[in-house]
Amino acid sequence: MKGALLLFSSVSILLPGVGSCPKKCLCHPSSNSVDCGGQGLSTVPPDLPPWTLTLLLQDNQIHWLPALAFRAVPRLNTLNLSNNSLSNLASEAFYGLRHLEVLNLTQNSLLSLESSLAHALPGLRELDLSSNSLSLLPTSLGKPWENLTVFSMQRNRLLHLDRALLEAMPKVRLVLLQDNPWKCDCHLLGLKLWLERFTFEGGVTDGAICRLPEPWKGKDLLSIPHELYQPCPPPSPDLAPLLVQQPGSTAGEVHRPSESDSGWQDPPECEAKPKPKPVNLRNAVATVVVTGVVCGIVCLMMLAAAVYGCTYAAITAGCHGRPLAPAGDSEKMGSKEPTHTVPQPEDLRAKVLDRRGLQEMSEWA
Repeated sequence: MKGALLLFSSVSILLPGVGSCPKKCLCHPSSNSVDCGGQGLSTVPPDLPPWTLTLLLQDNQIHWLPALAFRAVPRLNTLNLSNNSLSNLASEAFYGLRHLEVLNLTQNSLLSLESSLAHALPGLRELDLSSNSLSLLPTSLGKPWENLTVFSMQRNRLLHLDRALLEAMPKVRLVLLQDNPWKCDCHLLGLKLWLERFTFEGGVTDGAICRLPEPWKGKDLLSIPHELYQPCPPPSPDLAPLLVQQPGSTAGEVHRPSESDSGWQDPPECEAKPKPKPVNLRNAVATVVVTGVVCGIVCLMMLAAAVYGCTYAAITAGCHGRPLAPAGDSEKMGSKEPTHTVPQPEDLRAKVLDRRGLQEMSEWA
């Protein structure tokens, strides 16, 4: 009996934190979950049980997450940080959570998203960033987010969304984009083309409803013909000073000046311009013009050939109207026909008689 008590005390001394539970939290070892929701916490509890798979930190007052904020729970599978006051995430805040699959960051005050999130959470399947203040997202994640299937960006301040960001999520099947002030100009053409392919392949989305410009206000981005959008020209050197990098954003991301309650102001090259003809229509017109010119040339050649043929036929017919030598005589004379016929004696005699008769008739008269 004394030996058993000694062994138990030794194990308790060696593993003091195995059975501990943070203050103001409820630990459930049977389900490997820890509930710290609604406790007024301003930081992540440092003494979380290492067996934790589900951590609930919603409805607290956590303002920011430091680097390696969850190093005590490396096996974490589900993390709920909704309805806090998060406005900034350290670039390494989620490092070490390679098994995390569900991350809920709704109802916070996040202004931007780090591209390193994909590197820190390679196993993530569901990411919910709804009801934040996001106006900028990274244009690229640097590498594919192989396992992400749900991506929610509802109720933010997004005007545009780069197509490359979504293309880095090859397995995503649900994309939620509603309740953003989408500006349906040339910058949103890439998103429209991606959504068309995404829905054609069986993906589900709630659609991006345009708020600007005024002609498209309230319309679904997918319902606007893509011929109305043309790729944006590169920014001119005069606009370069306006594109400054935002502090804390990743390389390649820029911050544009904002308008009052309406988002970014369009650079001059994105102002309303006359609708150009689609490329396929221009090609068709060019083909018709070239075909018409070729057909015209052929018709002129045929007309010239017809005139020449008629003229030649007329000349030939005039030549054939002259008396020709008998075939027998021409064969006797050789290969060429005589130019005129030689009068025969009988013909001369007949002509003389005719003249004498005429003379006699005139004398008698």
